[in-house]
Amino acid sequence: MRRWLNKLRKEQHYTQQQVADGAHIDRAYYAQIENGTRNPSMAVATQIAAFLHINPSLFFSDHLSEPFEIALTNSPIVVAHCDLDLRYTWIFNPHPDFKMSPVIGKRDDEIDENPGTLALMDIKQKAIQQNSIVRKRIAFPLSEGLIQYDVFAQPLYDSNGNIIGAATAATELEN
Repeated sequence: MRRWLNKLRKEQHYTQQQVADGAHIDRAYYAQIENGTRNPSMAVATQIAAFLHINPSLFFSDHLSEPFEIALTNSPIVVAHCDLDLRYTWIFNPHPDFKMSPVIGKRDDEIDENPGTLALMDIKQKAIQQNSIVRKRIAFPLSEGLIQYDVFAQPLYDSNGNIIGAATAATELEN
């Protein structure tokens, strides 16, 4: 079951029928996608993702390329995408304090408002507004204390070259 999809749909106050209508697919087909008995095509995943304002790659995150997944899983690196409103559309390898499903669709300040999350939002916004790469060292208060990250943000583009958000890569630094 794709619990993250079910939770995201409910958080946005949609029924399965509304998502299916918004994605131009049959409700029964959407229900099968949500409960995990069917996998959407890339076209259908894109339609659902557009309606829910997420990245379609979330549907295929279980099928990431093995070298990428092996290299980054349990590493001190977090990779993420957000939309123009700075809401997460995709995240890989988040810090253990964060679970993927509650993060998708939310802004950093909705997850935890502190100087670190506000600084992270600021560099994402700068990358989008300035259409440039932004890099900054940011400290986040996490369960094991104040953790420093080297955060790299850059604009995220659609296939037509329009900025649709920001991509970030954050590397935990040794104390």
